[in-house]
Amino acid sequence: MDISSSDRSEQGSPRRLACATCGSEFSCSLTGSCWCFDESFHLPMPADGSDCLCPACLRKLAEQQAEASRT
Repeated sequence: MDISSSDRSEQGSPRRLACATCGSEFSCSLTGSCWCFDESFHLPMPADGSDCLCPACLRKLAEQQAEASRT
């Protein structure tokens, strides 16, 4: 689908989100400059339709998945 120029400018602004796990607020940028791009791990986007997680919950989930893959 083609994105109009007005849609592109809206995507350039960080979104204010509430974490799907704990409810804390954080910013998310879809432009590639989001805080999560600096993390050493990358998890797939949720398949259940939920949105991004806050830094603390994302790190916790990554640790849990790393532990599960070691066992």
